[in-house]
Amino acid sequence: MKKRFATAKWIGTGKEGTGTLSSQTGAFSDAQYSYKSRFEEGTGTNPEELIAAAHAGCFSMKLSFVLGEAGFTPDSIETKCTISLDNGSITESHLDVKATVPGLDGEKFKELANKAKESCPVSKALSINISIEAALA
Repeated sequence: MKKRFATAKWIGTGKEGTGTLSSQTGAFSDAQYSYKSRFEEGTGTNPEELIAAAHAGCFSMKLSFVLGEAGFTPDSIETKCTISLDNGSITESHLDVKATVPGLDGEKFKELANKAKESCPVSKALSINISIEAALA
């Protein structure tokens, strides 16, 4: 079993305080986050952005595996994930994927993208609505 971790440090009140986030691998270290970066348009990252990055990355890799199992090798897969935050709750994750896959038609691609969406480990971890738009480039 693989275990991964990240750490958060917060100082001050919820609205006026500031925090930092760091990853086990050092991919980011002491990344600043705050009320403004989370709920307004302040500088820094936020938990929702990190969930979006995790979901986009996990889904793209899973789609590559699903395509390979179906006999296709993608030239490229680009996924944008949008996380919705409404009244303090994460309510939706929307995946918008575009890929270049030689020899694959659009309908089959949508079918395989939906299979990847359902079986991606991050999708499985999220107990929210997950929608998808899938198109070949």
